[in-house]
Amino acid sequence: MDKEKIKYHIRGLLEALGENPDRPGLRETPQRVANMYEEVFEGIQYSNHDIAEMFGKTFDMEENSCSESYVVMKDITVFSYCEHHLALMYDMTVNVAYIPCGKVLGLSKIARICDMAAKRLQLQERLGSDIAEIISEATGSRDVGVKITGSHSCMTARGIRNASAKTVTKTFRGRFQTDHELKQLID
Repeated sequence: MDKEKIKYHIRGLLEALGENPDRPGLRETPQRVANMYEEVFEGIQYSNHDIAEMFGKTFDMEENSCSESYVVMKDITVFSYCEHHLALMYDMTVNVAYIPCGKVLGLSKIARICDMAAKRLQLQERLGSDIAEIISEATGSRDVGVKITGSHSCMTARGIRNASAKTVTKTFRGRFQTDHELKQLID
């Protein structure tokens, strides 16, 4: 990430908006924005494979076979930025379920995967797909379900300005695609 370039362009953006980037309240804004972007877009520098390796700490199950049990984690909070408007996607919760196949993922790793995948310019639909792909690679399970519910400031703060609108996306892999009971795990 080129923070100097970000600072340069944020200064230009402030000027284009008709602001004086040298006034006291804005003088340090380009640096603050560059620092913030480094943090909130950290995931851009990693592929889904990289994230699966970073947070793929698993524990072997007693029986080294695919299980009839499942792991479900709900209400993981994340935020992201819409790639269409660079607008905040907020109040987002992610529900993840998978069927272990010989190993289980450390629980904190599920939340870390969701967080890192969200730290990119995203579409909510792709975020669900990215999380499912990463969970699948990290666990070795083809059976993964992901539900994301969130608000998009490109809907709530501009355009239609519908503050109560929520977007819900669901991604199903493996048996989650056809098994109605499994689909209900993430609701």
